[in-house]
Amino acid sequence: MAGLAAFAAALHAEDGAPPPGLAGPAVRRFAIYRNNVAVGLIGALETRFPAVRALVGADFFGALARDFIRAHPPASPVLAQFGDALPGFLADFPPAADLPYLADIAAVEAARTRAYHAADTPRLAASAFAALPPDALGDLRLALHPAVALIRSVHPIADIMAAATGAAAGVEDWTPQALLVDRPGFDVVTRPIACGTATFLAALGAGHPLGAAAAAADDLDLPAALADLVGGALAIGFLPPGAAVL
Repeated sequence: MAGLAAFAAALHAEDGAPPPGLAGPAVRRFAIYRNNVAVGLIGALETRFPAVRALVGADFFGALARDFIRAHPPASPVLAQFGDALPGFLADFPPAADLPYLADIAAVEAARTRAYHAADTPRLAASAFAALPPDALGDLRLALHPAVALIRSVHPIADIMAAATGAAAGVEDWTPQALLVDRPGFDVVTRPIACGTATFLAALGAGHPLGAAAAAADDLDLPAALADLVGGALAIGFLPPGAAVL
C-alpha cells in the first residue's frame, strides 16, 4: 500500500521525480505514463469548465490546470467529481488576480456537473404549498432539490457566462448578478435570478425558516421569489422543526 501511495504521489510531483525503486527504462516509461495522466486530467477539466477555458485561453488554462492537479490530485476514480475544488483554487491563484470573477464562473460550471449527476428526487408540487395555513409560512423550512444551486457574485456572472459561451457579445453593465442552476428534467439549466431571490433561496437551502430567509435578503421581491420557489418546483419536502438539512 505504501508503494502504491508513493507511485500516486509521484504522478503529480512538481519535481517530476519517479517513485522510489524505479530505474533504467522503467523511469522513461513512468514519465510517459505520468504525462498521459496529466493530459487526461487536463482534458477532464477542459470538458467540465469550458467557459473558464474560453475566458483565459487554451495555454493559460493548461498551465493553471497543471498547477491545480498538483495541488488537488483526484481523490476519486469518478472524473465527474474532479475539479470541485477549482473555484476555491482560482480565488487564490495569483496569475488570475486580474480576473476576479473567474472563481465564480468556475463555481457555476462545477454546479452544472453536480446538477447533472444529482439524484432524481421527486419535487414538491404547487398544491403542497396551497394546502398550508397562511400563518405557518413564516416558520416553514424546506429541503431544496439536490440539483439546485445558487451562485451569487459581485460580478455580472450571467453576462460573463453568456459572453464566454458565445451567446452574447460582451458585458455592458458591470453589476452584481446571480445564477440558478437546476435540472428540472433531463437537461441542466442555468438562468439569471434576482440577487435578493438567490440570497433568499440559499438561506432556505441552508435550513433557515422562510420568514428568516426573507428577512436576510436585501431588495427581495417576495412574491417573485416565491414564484421561483413554487413555480420552479425547487423544493423536495418540508422539514419539521429541529430536523437537519437534507
